[in-house]
Amino acid sequence: MTWATDRLDQVVSGDAILPPVVQTLKLGGLDAWGPGWARKTWRPSPELLNVDGSLFGGYLAALADQILAFAAMTAAPADAAFRTSNLKIDFIRVGKAEPLRLEGRVVAKTKSIIHVEADFIRPDGELIARASAQQIITPFGAG
Repeated sequence: MTWATDRLDQVVSGDAILPPVVQTLKLGGLDAWGPGWARKTWRPSPELLNVDGSLFGGYLAALADQILAFAAMTAAPADAAFRTSNLKIDFIRVGKAEPLRLEGRVVAKTKSIIHVEADFIRPDGELIARASAQQIITPFGAG
């Protein structure tokens, strides 16, 4: 176990106090995780929707950053933290006011970078977005 996997366990169990930004943006927690993956269900609040009831792309980017970080945490070294250095999201279909399943996964890991990807999936199984990021690994106490 590492600081990151301990934290993931706390988030899944509901014992973690989520950071202020997560609370303010109503990003929610995490349902489950395992080596190289993280999964959550997110239910949009009406105040987070566009006037036509669709999901705001910038908000989906915030959700992407969170689930990608959760996935990276499954592979983070015990003696280091990480930061998002690049984030990309492709919008494939319009998302509406319905729950989404977010599935993040580690694609590759080197000594300095964790590459992660995530899918945003509607209840009918259709993919509405795919995101990717690179997480730069920074040893504790550096910089």
